[in-house]
Amino acid sequence: MARHCGAMATRIQARLSTVCPSRLLQDWHPSLGLSGARLAHAGAAERLQREYDAVVIGAGHNGLVAAAYLQQAGVRTAVLEKRHVLGGAAVTEEIVPGFKFSRASYLLSLLRPQIYAELELERYGLRVLPRDPYSFTPLLEDRSPPRSLLLGHNMAQNQQQIAQFSQKDAQAYPEYEAFMGGMVSALDPLLDAPPVDTAALGKGSLLQQLRNLRALRPLLQAGLALGRQLPRYYEVLTAPISKILDQWFESEPLKATLATDAVIGAMASPHTPGSGYVLLHHVMGELEGRRGAWGYVAGGMGALSQAIACAATARGAHIFAEKAVCHVLLGRDGRAQGVALQDGTEVRSKLVLSNASPQITFLELIPQEQLPKDFVQRIRQVDTRSPVTKINVAVDRLPSFLAAPNARDDQPLPHHQCSIHLNCENTHLLHQAFTEATHGHPSNRPMIELCIPSALDPGLAPQGCHVVSLFTQYTPSMLADGQSWDEQARNAYAERVFDCIEDYAPGFKASVVGRDILTPPDLERIFGLPGGVGTMRVTSEHHYGASAGGHTVLGQAQPAHVELCWQNIFHGAMSLDQLYFARPAPSYSGYRSPIPGLYLCGSGAHPGGGVMGAAGRNAAQVALKDFRHL
Repeated sequence: MARHCGAMATRIQARLSTVCPSRLLQDWHPSLGLSGARLAHAGAAERLQREYDAVVIGAGHNGLVAAAYLQQAGVRTAVLEKRHVLGGAAVTEEIVPGFKFSRASYLLSLLRPQIYAELELERYGLRVLPRDPYSFTPLLEDRSPPRSLLLGHNMAQNQQQIAQFSQKDAQAYPEYEAFMGGMVSALDPLLDAPPVDTAALGKGSLLQQLRNLRALRPLLQAGLALGRQLPRYYEVLTAPISKILDQWFESEPLKATLATDAVIGAMASPHTPGSGYVLLHHVMGELEGRRGAWGYVAGGMGALSQAIACAATARGAHIFAEKAVCHVLLGRDGRAQGVALQDGTEVRSKLVLSNASPQITFLELIPQEQLPKDFVQRIRQVDTRSPVTKINVAVDRLPSFLAAPNARDDQPLPHHQCSIHLNCENTHLLHQAFTEATHGHPSNRPMIELCIPSALDPGLAPQGCHVVSLFTQYTPSMLADGQSWDEQARNAYAERVFDCIEDYAPGFKASVVGRDILTPPDLERIFGLPGGVGTMRVTSEHHYGASAGGHTVLGQAQPAHVELCWQNIFHGAMSLDQLYFARPAPSYSGYRSPIPGLYLCGSGAHPGGGVMGAAGRNAAQVALKDFRHL
């Protein structure tokens, strides 16, 4: 395994050298993987200049996108990242030796096509592995083999799969897809422009008011595109997704599979009003021109962040890791004038863009007395509840599902590349899992989205082994009766998840050689998103031991350090009361903040979460417009 890992590191370093200037790789170390390249334009931390035109707080993907666009326009830009790796939640980390995980974000679809093209991300090493088929839902039932639902981009094959459960649903499915596709096409332009500033429409001279009306164009275009279907589309946005799916289909496996996109990452049930928009948000993306397609990033999600960072540095941006911002510097006039670092360094700038969450940006980095009281109250009231526990698992063999057993050669089959939905036989199971969490109890049968990126990207794991991503919900951030997410609670939940997988794929538990549990607290310390703080020690299973990094790996029984986090993966719930005009707060949805010169460029701004990059691109354009008038 050591020889394999060494060869893998050599290949990765060689690939990075071809797409990034060599000076950017000075501190790169194989154990950190792709995301461990500590980018600093001049290589050494002491080269950080004391003055720039713009400073970006946080090197999440949106912050990196913003920096690339600002620098491309000639605005001298620095990005300051707290962690030792770039990318925020879009990182690749070697948790277990030889196994490289997309530790938080794990799939790509929503990244705006303009960003691909304008930043030339393919030139800087980005390679996406599309998935077809893309969805697999095996069932637990008393028949051999159990049935399953496999969906891909071939409509005829999809209809054949759906017909196992309902001929009526098979006939309705193409119309449903066309209906949702029409809505996505209509709303798509809204993602690439700031929300309309209604307060500005009636201000200024007549000429200025006419110019302001141009901001209405994307909204009017969306309304015209929706046309006569507007009442039906309005219902999709406001109703529970269960109501919408009941209007189209009768078979539970199909409805539950589709409903997962409406609740994933959200503290919501299929019966929650407004859950339809979350589904829409997850089908808005595209890969290689195919609407709604999702894929894996070759090398893990950190490779995406590296490509954006390379695009930014190639344009002249300076990017530094391990530079934690302590607070935003304000002038006597209340304008942002730069940032202060935790080590006492001050970096002056005319613009400050924050890729941090609204809570960190406005409740920690800015003195409260400098902000309007009603604004502070709004930020405190943002719903950041998250039901997610992410478990990254290293396995020594490919999972074999009862509904689709492995071939004799144990090579990946088409369903292994999919998002594999477990405990999704019907929408009642999803609602029950949600209900248990609302009472402070982790779901007894959690909703599990299991992905095996190494099925398409074998270099992520040693030969014959695989990395498995388990995106699970629902786990409450606060447990019932004041209990904490201690070692016992975390291990108990992980075992519950593994037991569920074992029901569908016998032998899974025996294949586990390492795991990394990310369950509600620690988010603030690790990813800088809303959450609590805490660390723990885990006593490993009988066949686990401790690696140099302290995570559980195959070997002798020893203690292992496991980092945990809870987070809202969208920097705030994607509910209708927290979107468009109201993200992050009414009158401040256009990336500008109450502090002149300070802009929000992360997922807490319009259009919201997911690895989209739109907030970074849009915020950069707004900041650039202001910069030209300074």
